[in-house]
Amino acid sequence: MNDETLVKECVSGNAKAQRQLFDRFAPKMLGVVMRYINDKERAEDVLQDSFIKVFKNLYKFEHSGSLEGWIRRIMVNTALDQIRKNKKKQNNVELDDDGYFELKHESNAEEILQAESLLKLVQSLPEGYRTVFNLFAIEGYSHKEIAEELGITENTSKSQYSRAKSTLRELLKKYKIER
Repeated sequence: MNDETLVKECVSGNAKAQRQLFDRFAPKMLGVVMRYINDKERAEDVLQDSFIKVFKNLYKFEHSGSLEGWIRRIMVNTALDQIRKNKKKQNNVELDDDGYFELKHESNAEEILQAESLLKLVQSLPEGYRTVFNLFAIEGYSHKEIAEELGITENTSKSQYSRAKSTLRELLKKYKIER
């Protein structure tokens, strides 16, 4: 079923179509959420909350971009909302970024292991570094957009990104992981 038909069926309340949409996008979107929320149980909660928003607002999808991109945006925003909630509960928590690495050749076991190692390193970053790194390097947000989204200054975003890169470089040297 193509995206347009799938959306139409989901909006009309077709449970099989809704399950198909979830099954098609959930694994990849969990990877997106895990870049921001490095606890799997919390990430799965965010994934569920995000899909509730997807289904609630699917009628608003206008097919002007990709369905996957639209869903991804909801996932990222929901993860950021969760980070903000936790930030309010804790003083001085830095936002982190996600470490989603796409593989060109999934059949290459060494490359898969390397990507998994890199993801773990990104997830080990402090929350602030990880969040800004993911938004800038992975999602393609500008520092201005990141600042507005996270309620920080543009310079703080740039600083967090720079520190994240520096920390990752040191971790890569320490664990001797090639880029």
